[in-house]
Amino acid sequence: MMRLTLEDPRFLKDSIAVISELVNEARFKITKDAVELVAMDPANVAMVIYKLLSSSFVEYVLEEEVNLSINLDNLKKVLRRISPGETLTLELDKSKLKVTLKGRATRTFSLPILEFETKDQKIPELKFPVSVTLPPHLLENAVEDVDIVAESIVFEADNNTFTVNASGDLSDVKVELKAGEDVTIENSSQVKMKARYSVEYMKKLVKGGKLANECKLSFDNNYPLKLEYKVVDRLLLAFILAPRVDND
Repeated sequence: MMRLTLEDPRFLKDSIAVISELVNEARFKITKDAVELVAMDPANVAMVIYKLLSSSFVEYVLEEEVNLSINLDNLKKVLRRISPGETLTLELDKSKLKVTLKGRATRTFSLPILEFETKDQKIPELKFPVSVTLPPHLLENAVEDVDIVAESIVFEADNNTFTVNASGDLSDVKVELKAGEDVTIENSSQVKMKARYSVEYMKKLVKGGKLANECKLSFDNNYPLKLEYKVVDRLLLAFILAPRVDND
């Protein structure tokens, strides 16, 4: 038996909206502690790590661990139908995932559980000399600025300044953020670190900013990037993005 009820479905709805831009079909692992998902995009460029903690739910009944694969685009379409003030309940019904939206009316959708072979994705053990914590809108604005001029984005950080820049055929852009009240820079290397990533992917990843009040960006020279959005006792949405080593 599985019955999971969210009084505020936003953390599921908004998360799936972001994840579905990277992954079409994914397997959820539902444990006594959380609804979890770890998946790679089809190009093996980005990994998504998602945990919606049991403490987010007003009802969390689970007799045994459940693994279920779902088409995320179909789930996203159902979640878009949630109206303000409605609760959401997830249940298993044989080979279907039953999604019930309850408010003035009770609406029930049944989505097929997919059967496809997928290996458990292992989260790589990465160590980062540089981490920058900042409000999500600052990162999103910087990515949008870069998108005007180039297809790749360069992150640089020393002890006091986080810089986002890019160069196109004719144009350049540079965004500087100084460490301060709302921007924290941790740099164990004590030297400037620099790495390049895809703007196309970053535009998708920064949409997670709607979920949290701050984000954490970690990177190293020509090394994968990790972007994390956390809400205490609610959720973790994180991404690992492969670096770009080519030049524009």
